[in-house]
Amino acid sequence: MKSLAIPVVLAVLMLSGAPAHAQGLGPNSDGPLDITADELEVQNKTCISVWRGRAEALQGQSRLRADLLRAVFAPTAGGGGTSGLGANACGDLIRLEAEGSVFYVTSKEQRVRGDAGTYAVESETVTLTGDVVAVQGQNVLRGTRMVFNTKTGEGRMMGNATGRNQGSRPRGVFYPSKKKADAPK
Repeated sequence: MKSLAIPVVLAVLMLSGAPAHAQGLGPNSDGPLDITADELEVQNKTCISVWRGRAEALQGQSRLRADLLRAVFAPTAGGGGTSGLGANACGDLIRLEAEGSVFYVTSKEQRVRGDAGTYAVESETVTLTGDVVAVQGQNVLRGTRMVFNTKTGEGRMMGNATGRNQGSRPRGVFYPSKKKADAPK
């Protein structure tokens, strides 16, 4: 059992270690990307790690949570493309794919849920699909697809229907901010 445990630990360290830092999961997020779950499967030949069961990726104050997170890393060039264990050498994170009960949180007041999601490092975007609900304070947006730029903080909500009185159009409910009562003059 010991001889099997050492290669598995080395594979996990090679695939999910230091290369996943400073990817920008959310606005003002820097530092390492910390992923945790009930179970981890490492597929070194394809540079993919699959995190199952209450999977959660944290970076700074941003969090991506789902039933399953799939981290896809870039294969590294040179050196024959394999490590000493006979597996591909993997580099930086390319994307995180989330499936089932997906929640994306950037602060206590901003959160989005959907059925599936993808964080794409190159475009610095988080895309949620399915029954998407975005909440900021009391304000609520609904749609079937939301794309959020983690660098600029800008987002776009879409639906899969057009025209008045059609279901599945983006919908928002916005509450005015409560102002303090004017002081007596």
